[in-house]
Amino acid sequence: MRGPAQFRVGTTILSEESPGVWTIPTGQPGAATARLIADRAALPSFGDDRTLQQLTAAAGLPTMVEPVVCLPDGHQGYGFPVGGVGASPLSDGIISPGAVGYDINCGVRLLRTTLTAADLRGSAAELTDALAANIPAGMGGDGVLRLDAGSLEAVLESGIEWAVEAGYATADDQQHCEDGGVHTAADPAAVSENAQDRGRTQAGSLGSGNHFLEVQVVDDVFDADVASRFGITPDQVVVMIHCGSRGLGHQVCRDYLDVIADAPTAVADGDLAAIPIDSEIGRAYHAAMAAAVNYAWVNRQLLTYQVRKVFAKVFDRSWQSLGMELVYDVAHNIAKIEDHRVHQGPSGLRLSPPGERGESLPLMVHRKGATRAFPADHPAVPETYRDVGQPVLLPGSMGTASYVLVGGSASMGLTFGSAAHGAGRRLSRTAARDEYDGSSLRSSLLAEQGIHIAATSDTTIAEEAPGVYKDVDAVVAATDAVGIASPVARCRPVCNVKG
Repeated sequence: MRGPAQFRVGTTILSEESPGVWTIPTGQPGAATARLIADRAALPSFGDDRTLQQLTAAAGLPTMVEPVVCLPDGHQGYGFPVGGVGASPLSDGIISPGAVGYDINCGVRLLRTTLTAADLRGSAAELTDALAANIPAGMGGDGVLRLDAGSLEAVLESGIEWAVEAGYATADDQQHCEDGGVHTAADPAAVSENAQDRGRTQAGSLGSGNHFLEVQVVDDVFDADVASRFGITPDQVVVMIHCGSRGLGHQVCRDYLDVIADAPTAVADGDLAAIPIDSEIGRAYHAAMAAAVNYAWVNRQLLTYQVRKVFAKVFDRSWQSLGMELVYDVAHNIAKIEDHRVHQGPSGLRLSPPGERGESLPLMVHRKGATRAFPADHPAVPETYRDVGQPVLLPGSMGTASYVLVGGSASMGLTFGSAAHGAGRRLSRTAARDEYDGSSLRSSLLAEQGIHIAATSDTTIAEEAPGVYKDVDAVVAATDAVGIASPVARCRPVCNVKG
């Protein structure tokens, strides 16, 4: 009998489990296998950097539940690949700052409106300028609020709950955030003074790099029933916000990478540092990471508050009358405890494939550049959407479409309930600067596609050029093909604000 189809990428051999699903044996005793979700035509691109080497190294961490996953937008990160998902049992497992990343709870939220594309004609330039003037952006810099010690502690501990009590969010906003916008493991005492100092001034700021605020128009709807449940209609104006925990989250990651490097109980070091969950350091990192997660949810909420004010002023109507409600907010750099079905495999615990029930166990699930994509009827999906599934927000680039998807039934058995978080970088920032001119790109995007861009520098535009990213349509197609999430709507950019 012929064995599974194989494909060589550099020195890595991939075996095809099923169309679009590839396995990489690690070859290390006791190590988990790795799984890549990708269309066959895209496989060579994974050899352009160290993505597959990082994936197999992550699969070699002790106690990982098989498989460690890389999604279609995957690319090289620090230690753990971006687009990666890895889980470990709570009983004797590990937790890894490298498998969460520096920008803890970098995530995406989507606001809907009652405006249409016609309402933007003649207003797009004014709206872009007004958003840029009211949305703090760029490296470092202050945010919307300067938090005193008590307020910062409350933000770190209670996330969106603080924003609701302070008048920056509604109860409906909180209900439409992943996990209600609160990571309950948070302990502000586990966050260093240095990290807290960085967080006091940056609450409500966009940051730099690939973070953005974008006004978009829904240009296609693929699933009218699900789109209706999400409140999304053709030609509708929506707003997408992508940012994270700013300097506070970066400092939390840096602090604990350093602490773990010196710990005798560490099971890996460097950017892939990991430590037992039930160790003193493991518990402390989990608590600090959760606090940074809460900070990031508040950060995106404060930006939402600013966006609503800007829209109200530009269109001379209250944000409520403009229907500026939150569709959903998803995290894509996070570790948290979730129940998943597993069984005993040759090398340890293995995720039970679609169609097999297995035993439900609590796992510490790490998502680094990966979006939760729970299917219909999952209890963690907000009640509003539970019968259709969780919204999955997948941004493209400043010159390409972004997508709204819905979690698919196969996600739980293939990817620990996860999907891609974006198009995924194709070029480094250095290579992007060599290839693109930011000023020319700004002009061409406006002239050819009508996209207005406000950025702190032309260098940022060059580093975030559309050609820097993978083909977002292909990433969505590969995601849909294996059933982990399916497209609901596509949105084209009109106004883009970057740090």
